[in-house]
Formats: sequence, structure tokens, C-alpha cells
Amino acid sequence: MFRVSRHIDFCYGHRLLNYEGKCRYLHGHNGRAIITIEAAELDHRGMVLDFGEIKHVVSRWIDAELDHRMILHRDDPVVPLLKSQGEPLYLLDCNPTAENIARLIYEFAASCNFPVVEVRLWETPNCFATYAPR
Repeated sequence: MFRVSRHIDFCYGHRLLNYEGKCRYLHGHNGRAIITIEAAELDHRGMVLDFGEIKHVVSRWIDAELDHRMILHRDDPVVPLLKSQGEPLYLLDCNPTAENIARLIYEFAASCNFPVVEVRLWETPNCFATYAPR
């Protein structure tokens, strides 16, 4: 089995609902998503997938949809205020934890027919979450 990974850096803000720690407040992260693609055989170029293809598709989507946005639960009471101020938002049906953001990126990459096996989201230099369906 062959695997390649591409990391994509982006900045985002969020807060967690129904949480008692510091993350209940609006705050931001310099995140790093690591997308891992797997194949049993290499293509005609000798590659699992060109790193540039991952960058072109997934990095562009992250840049357009998640970078420099507040990623919030759609029921967060601050959403109407931020919308009224023209703040860029990405709304989820779940709490915007690192785990759920990793799953969001995974699902996007998979919807583009990339043979993605996992996405790891580094929320800080010391903490990451991984989504890999099994």
C-alpha cells in the first residue's frame, strides 16, 4: 500500500457550545490539515496522486470556505450578530471541534473522489485530531 500526505495551513476561529473550558469563548487557531491519500498501486506516473492535485482542489476549498472564517454551530447564538456585521462564517450542524473539522475536510476530499484514508487537523502545535472512517 502506498500513501502520500499533503499539509494545508489555514487560520480559523470557533467556539464550542455546551463546553465548560476556555474554548467556550470565541478564539482562533493557526490550523494545519494533513490529508492522507492511499492506493494499492501507483498510477502511470508512478504516483498515488500528484501533490499538486491535492493542493489545487482541497487547498482551494479550504482557502475559500474555512480560511479566516468563524466555524460555528449553526445554532450558536452569536451567529445572527456576526452575520449582521458581515463576518465570514462557516456553519456546521455539530460543534466545531477539531474532530468535526477534520471530518468535514475528509468528507470534502472524499467527495472529490480522492482515495483519502484520513485527515489530521492540528489545532495547536501540540494538539491534533484525526478522522479516519473504519
